[in-house]
Amino acid sequence: MRTDDIVRMLSQCVDPEMGADIVNLGLIYGINIAANNDIKVTLTMTSPMCPVISIILADVQLRLESIPNAGKIDIELVWDPLWSPEMMSDDLKYSAV
Repeated sequence: MRTDDIVRMLSQCVDPEMGADIVNLGLIYGINIAANNDIKVTLTMTSPMCPVISIILADVQLRLESIPNAGKIDIELVWDPLWSPEMMSDDLKYSAV
């Protein structure tokens, strides 16, 4: 299992309010794959007041669990640093203009 596999899965998770995937939004702060294929993803949301946090986290969990041979899934939601639009991918920033 590779980090690219996880990024590919996470790029299918869309923030319904923003209309963009969580990878290009810059919400993924870290991915760690243990030797036993346990996966830890550290991520944030666009705002602590985001009304769809539970929907996005459930989508992340289901997609990561669908990876063949994935071990335990650990999703850590953090607020430091706070998300800002500068964290979006260049493709997303320039497509919004």
